[in-house]
Amino acid sequence: MSTAEPLVRYDKDVRGVVTLTLDRPQAFNSLSEAMIEALRAALDRVGADETARVVVVAASGKAFCAGHDLKEMRAAPALDYYERLFADCARMMMAIQKLPLPVIARVHGIATAAGCQLVAMCDLAVASRAARFAVSGVNLGLFCSTPSVALGRNVPRKTAFEMLVTGDFIDADEAQARGLVNRVVDAEQLDREVEALVARILAKPRVAIAMGKALFYRQLEEGIQAAYDDAGRTMACNMMDDSALEGVQAFIDKRPPNWR
Repeated sequence: MSTAEPLVRYDKDVRGVVTLTLDRPQAFNSLSEAMIEALRAALDRVGADETARVVVVAASGKAFCAGHDLKEMRAAPALDYYERLFADCARMMMAIQKLPLPVIARVHGIATAAGCQLVAMCDLAVASRAARFAVSGVNLGLFCSTPSVALGRNVPRKTAFEMLVTGDFIDADEAQARGLVNRVVDAEQLDREVEALVARILAKPRVAIAMGKALFYRQLEEGIQAAYDDAGRTMACNMMDDSALEGVQAFIDKRPPNWR
């Protein structure tokens, strides 16, 4: 693709909503080395933008993301190459979690292997009823080890393991029942449902969302006592922020908060 056709399109509206669109439709938006780098760079760009409020990860073409680019992977088999590839992908995936903004996956088609991992790494996910999900590498003799990290933190353990060892697809309704996506709607309602979720987030103070997201993921990896200690410190700091003080005062005064 030429430089005029970026692998990831970056669009930002006046509200601070950033839409990152995977744009490699002829390859089902598979995660080539260049695609991984483009997505990581786009996420870094969002992270440096203090006016950004929400990120939507979308995709063009029939698929959301079909995982890693297998042709590229097979072309140069070498252990150091594979280790670097998966490390680069992991850094990109972790960049989603490290962003101080909610990241919403807009899933309109299949999300397989690392594409399913991408959905799982996003903070929220809205899926079309036509979407399907799988960690299907095992069908090719390649256990989806890196996708298992994100999947196992989204769905129950035995459910995740069954998906990993069978490689079977699940539909959008089953993905919602298992906790992989938040909402499922008909295809023509997908953008409207994403927008409804975005609007509810935009109505909240950015600083509270940022502090809360960081704490949410941090405490999941801690023991319960450490998690409560961490959460208490975070809430105390949050309470000292002007937006929280205004929100509490507005509640006491029985009026809408005046967040600037």
